[in-house]
Amino acid sequence: MNISEYENTQETKSHGQGSFPFNIYLCSIPLDFSIVPLHWHNDMEIIYVKKGQGKITVNLAPIFAREGDILVIAPGQLHAIEQTENASMEYENIIFNLAMLMASPKDACTEKFFQPLLQGQILFPNHFSKDSPLYPALSLCLDTMDEICKTFPEGYQLAIKGQLFSFFYGLASSSPVPFQRQENKSLDRLKDILKYVETNYREKISIADAAGICGFSQSHFMKFFKSTMAASFTDYLNDYRLTMAARLLLSSSDSIANIAAETGFENLSYFNRIFKRKYKCTPSVFRTQN
Repeated sequence: MNISEYENTQETKSHGQGSFPFNIYLCSIPLDFSIVPLHWHNDMEIIYVKKGQGKITVNLAPIFAREGDILVIAPGQLHAIEQTENASMEYENIIFNLAMLMASPKDACTEKFFQPLLQGQILFPNHFSKDSPLYPALSLCLDTMDEICKTFPEGYQLAIKGQLFSFFYGLASSSPVPFQRQENKSLDRLKDILKYVETNYREKISIADAAGICGFSQSHFMKFFKSTMAASFTDYLNDYRLTMAARLLLSSSDSIANIAAETGFENLSYFNRIFKRKYKCTPSVFRTQN
């Protein structure tokens, strides 16, 4: 998987072909990237851990995933992926647009399941380990899709759709409480702020700018952000910029000074200092070693 796939807080990439928005990415933490920052998108995402272990955060709740685990991420849910200590994790990232499974608005599947899921009115459980009663049926669907995507036989689109319908059937029919209602204005405000950072991190961003996004005073915003993210807004913004800088160091030949400026750092010595604090080495050494 190309490292730029997760460059934005809100992903807007169309997965697969336009007429069939489905794709499977093979990913590795930390081989491909050390962290996938907190982000959200309008597609459905399934994370299937193939080897190792890692930390996956969904709507700010940490999940420590191990080999075989299945994570279901609904459209609009905030999520992040990161390394745990010195462990590595290899996983499949299955991303698709729910519209590919939806018929007319009056269709029973669309009306009862997919449209409410797309609008955030209902949610499936996020985490399924091997000891879950749902696991055999869910993993069978994912393994079958893996086999289909090895050769892409004629009519594979029909087979993939069939497995996705079976996957959702397994979720809906086998769980005592298949759906959970969700209304969380704090998460909505947080998503707006993260989107603002993603769009404007190259520019100068003040506390007043960020507070204005959610209509808070500066003091209330700072309390809200720190209580929600367990970090100050300034620390989060610097960390996001450093993540983008690290990716540019690996994917471009631009000078360190240009990369610092490109990612919103006006002072090169300050950039070098906090980069070394985060990555335990200078930007030039980071580029050489990776």
